[in-house]
Amino acid sequence: MDNSAIAAVFEELAELLEFRGENPFRIRAYQNGARAVRDLDEPISQIAADPDRDLASLSGIGKTLAEKIDTLLATGSLPQLAELQQAVPEVVIAMARIPGLGAKKASKLHEALELNSLDDLAAACHAGEVAALKGFGKKTEAMILDGLAIAKAASERIYWASADKIVTELSAHMQGCNEISQLKWAGSYRRGRETVGDLDLLAVATDRAAAMDHFEAFPGRVSTIARGDTKISIRLGKAFQVDLRLVDAEEFGAALQYFTGSQAHNIHVRRIAKEQGLKINEYGVFRLDDDTRVAGATEEEVYAAIGLPVFAPELREDRHEFEWAEQHQLPDLIEIDQIRGDLHMHTSATDGQNTIREMADAAIERGLQYIAITDHSQRVNVAGGLTGEKLLEQWKIIQEIRPEYEGRLSILCGIECDILESGEMDLPDTVLSQADWVLASVHFGQKQSRDQITDRILGAIENPHIDCIAHPTGRLINRREAYQVDLDAVMQAADQHGTFLELNANPARLDLNDTHLAAAKRMGIPIVINTDAHSIEGLGVMPFGILQARRGGLTASDVANTLDLAGFEKRRNR
Repeated sequence: MDNSAIAAVFEELAELLEFRGENPFRIRAYQNGARAVRDLDEPISQIAADPDRDLASLSGIGKTLAEKIDTLLATGSLPQLAELQQAVPEVVIAMARIPGLGAKKASKLHEALELNSLDDLAAACHAGEVAALKGFGKKTEAMILDGLAIAKAASERIYWASADKIVTELSAHMQGCNEISQLKWAGSYRRGRETVGDLDLLAVATDRAAAMDHFEAFPGRVSTIARGDTKISIRLGKAFQVDLRLVDAEEFGAALQYFTGSQAHNIHVRRIAKEQGLKINEYGVFRLDDDTRVAGATEEEVYAAIGLPVFAPELREDRHEFEWAEQHQLPDLIEIDQIRGDLHMHTSATDGQNTIREMADAAIERGLQYIAITDHSQRVNVAGGLTGEKLLEQWKIIQEIRPEYEGRLSILCGIECDILESGEMDLPDTVLSQADWVLASVHFGQKQSRDQITDRILGAIENPHIDCIAHPTGRLINRREAYQVDLDAVMQAADQHGTFLELNANPARLDLNDTHLAAAKRMGIPIVINTDAHSIEGLGVMPFGILQARRGGLTASDVANTLDLAGFEKRRNR
């Protein structure tokens, strides 16, 4: 089992234990263990197999979880989880998420009606079976039908890019409230997580009621979930929730630090504070002995009060940030204006919407110095993939138009070449050897075994004409899981052969993910951040890739296409 599979087991254990009302410290141990395993930038199986290393010594693991990890690695399963799954069916947990229903009523419904899915529950409601049950009635039945859509939608996190659109619109709306003096977004959105479950907005206002009224008047509001003296929650669309919290000016920095999170980062911060005779919460920093306020107005003074720098929000996951701070080695994270080239884009020659010239002109407008045209190879026939003959014709066209762009943009002759199910490249070496830039990717046979897919990618890396592996895990966020691949073996091979790995900036991909990027950084493997644009508008997704890179701790020196073309070619040849 890989890290994500083991983390998923611990997450499910925590959820089932929480549902049954078990000891909260035990639940938290599994939650912390899941996060610790998922955030590792090396395979946990590798750590477990090393006689000089102790799983139990890893932060967030401990002796009990280490033993369970050993069991999972040895057998692929955990008896405790199987017992809990039998005791608490998945559908019961899903029903319990329906607003107003709860665990007890969900269990009773499951037992009485033998439901296997939320669709079964909806059918039972429409048939009047729920209303007929003792303790339910027609009002409860109607509440369930209203809540079903909310429960389904609320279980789905939206892309960061989608959340950013909401943030942009709401921010513009809130600017019209003169009573607000400070306004900042917090939560997982501010940390740049690839998906967002809800949004947290903090504000300081001279008139809190007026600020809430203005927030509630947002045109996208569907309903108000709750409103109190200092907090209001509204629902947008089907189920997306946005919270506005009003705080005092002297508390704003502490609240911003607290609600930005993550939970693990904040726990670490509080532990450091306690060691110094201080306590930190959302209201400020206080002395433990007399509860005197020490700081709170800004994040800078909150962190400074315990001898820490202000961490970039993207790093606040309790991975390496405290270690880096202690060593005075916090990375100078990459910025969007440091990108010089984009080396993955498609044109109307295959499944893109624009011509080579149109893509080139749009790249210049975005301040790029070089691009690679990388249409699909012939295996992707649904996208009009190019045969070797057609590809050579395209490269001839690129060579002919290059003089038009001299001094403004360098256009490389490239290709996104499929790695076939057999392991062979989709185009012969005689063609690939003429390219300026070759991406290799897996589009088909994604359900092959872990060994098969890994061998296919390793074969591509060993091919001297392949420069980079595109979207290396093949995932589509919220739509398709990553294919089974030994990414550690892929990274070792990439390191050995000098092959680049792509961070695909498309918000549906963001592939590699943040922990994979941290591993690549540790191994010194150069990353290339590309848009995979299929239109001139598609070139605009680069900021999402930058955000993901920052979460992985990447600096400009970790990303090859921050170099000018001469520097990039030098690194590529090396």
